[in-house]
Amino acid sequence: MLLSETLTLFSTMVVLAALPSTSVALVVTRSALLGMWHGVAVACGIVLADLFFVALVLFGLSAVAQTMGTLFLLIKYAAAVYIVWFGISLLIKNDTSAHPLHATMQKSSLLTSFLAGFAVTLGDIKAIFFYGSIFATLINLSALEELDVITIVCITLLSVGGVKIIYAFFATKIVGLSQSCKALHAMKKTAGFVMIGVGGFIVVKA
Repeated sequence: MLLSETLTLFSTMVVLAALPSTSVALVVTRSALLGMWHGVAVACGIVLADLFFVALVLFGLSAVAQTMGTLFLLIKYAAAVYIVWFGISLLIKNDTSAHPLHATMQKSSLLTSFLAGFAVTLGDIKAIFFYGSIFATLINLSALEELDVITIVCITLLSVGGVKIIYAFFATKIVGLSQSCKALHAMKKTAGFVMIGVGGFIVVKA
């Protein structure tokens, strides 16, 4: 890969990863409410899904991905259902303890956060569109060597994973600055409505 291709791919993926999206909302919400490691787990799931798309393109299977529209649609609906369920759980759950974040973390699984990030990204039409079309235009697939493949994987890890983890880190800091349980409660309710709205939007646009 040329240096210009590397820089273009990296900058493009950083910008797309930083744009407000379902995956960003999921990282921020789970990190703020459950702890930074949950946000990191979501980020890892997102990166794995992105690497899956990268593999499809690099191994010439992008056409297969396009023909699997029904499967991706089912995954998209599953992701939407999960997001709505998560939003509803935020609305109906009342934390009465003095340390609601700690109590919640005891009842939530990092694996759940990881799988949520993975499923949401697999069902993200923007991710499918990017890797199915735009991604291939940023690099010369016919001239790729082993070092180029390693470079692309590293770019994906640094750009997508790095941006999402930064979101997770700052979400935790925001909660750490707030000592008010009422503020936390209001944030959870707001996040609940947002997640339900995002899930409904995914269903409508499917």
